[in-house]
Amino acid sequence: MPPTARKRTRSYDPARIRAAVLAQFDHVRAAVLGLTPEQLALPTRLGAWTVLELAAHITMAVRSVTRGVAAPAPATRDLALHQWPLATRRFAADVDHDTREIAEAAADGPEALAALYEETRRELAAALADTPGERLITTRFGGVRLDDFLVTRTVELTVHTDDLNTATGLEIPYDRQALAACVRLLADTLATSAPGGSVEVRIPPFAVVQCVEGPRHTRGTPPNVVETDPLTWVRLATGRTEWGAALAEARVHASGERADLSARLPLLG
Repeated sequence: MPPTARKRTRSYDPARIRAAVLAQFDHVRAAVLGLTPEQLALPTRLGAWTVLELAAHITMAVRSVTRGVAAPAPATRDLALHQWPLATRRFAADVDHDTREIAEAAADGPEALAALYEETRRELAAALADTPGERLITTRFGGVRLDDFLVTRTVELTVHTDDLNTATGLEIPYDRQALAACVRLLADTLATSAPGGSVEVRIPPFAVVQCVEGPRHTRGTPPNVVETDPLTWVRLATGRTEWGAALAEARVHASGERADLSARLPLLG
């Protein structure tokens, strides 16, 4: 029996999220600092970005926390957690520009990339040690609660760990809490963007949500069910995998006339 479908407004354990962000960044850091120049020059599935640019982007995603904490607290909260995935599309060009600048600075040799990662880790740990989660921080999205923004960092780190693994053939591990938070936020985003109760989406062991307008399921076996594993869900939600390909490869099981989610994915730009 699957776990009960959760409400769209989900709470996250702040201490676990902070530990997960640090742990996943440490996994990435250990892998990146062992890459050869040839590996750093490999292409990725992210347009024209090489592995070096992807590695630079990961530090930018994490350093956005420390920059936000260092800036004066904004007067208003402009973005709630569930709004973040869909808001990312508006800033794709800015993110690409900033990533390339960081990559250029880190291209001077292994020492430059290592220094960037070490400084990023040190500053992140200090920011998380001294800043309460309720504090509003400044981000490119506007004012955001620190605890909420850290949940979004689990998405960035998990998704880009998968990108690195795909590009390099490495097997960088996924922190369980980071993967769980990433899966849950993206599942809740689907429930928010396609409200309803006619389809049950199961991503065991981390999330179950109901979505899509139509007759609401109340008891027994739902007539429309989608089930997949956590990494396949992350790839579908972020456009790394297409719905049809996942179905053909049996990485997604969908039953019922409303269970086709292809028009509702991806969620994250």
